[in-house]
Amino acid sequence: MKDKEFMKIAIQEAKKGDFPFGAVIVKGEKIIAKSHNSAGNIDPTAHAEINAIRMACELLKTNNLSGCILYSTCEPCPMCFTAAWWARISNIVYGAEAEDVNEDKWKIDVKCSYLNDKSGNRIEITGGVLRDECTKLLQ
Repeated sequence: MKDKEFMKIAIQEAKKGDFPFGAVIVKGEKIIAKSHNSAGNIDPTAHAEINAIRMACELLKTNNLSGCILYSTCEPCPMCFTAAWWARISNIVYGAEAEDVNEDKWKIDVKCSYLNDKSGNRIEITGGVLRDECTKLLQ
């Protein structure tokens, strides 16, 4: 599978959540984990990316996700980017840009590319994959 196919799976995950965000973690073309946002329950850290990272770590029995790609329907927020950084995720591929988020309650105006620059550019980041489809989730 390629980036667009994995992003389509993240989009389907986003539709299951309490906020329209979905994430998939892939290693070697194999889906390791997929999740949606569940922060509306009792855990404000339960963003789609965090949930997927937790699942992947549990499944692989490690906190080192080197070689994994995180697909996210929207540019990761600072918390999610930092979790990916600590988990040593190699690549982040996202759909909608942070500026595509219309509602201020979901918007944190810090780009993950900025955080990546400040932390040694350890993660390869690709944005805009299926951007229109991902942005529609946020409407």
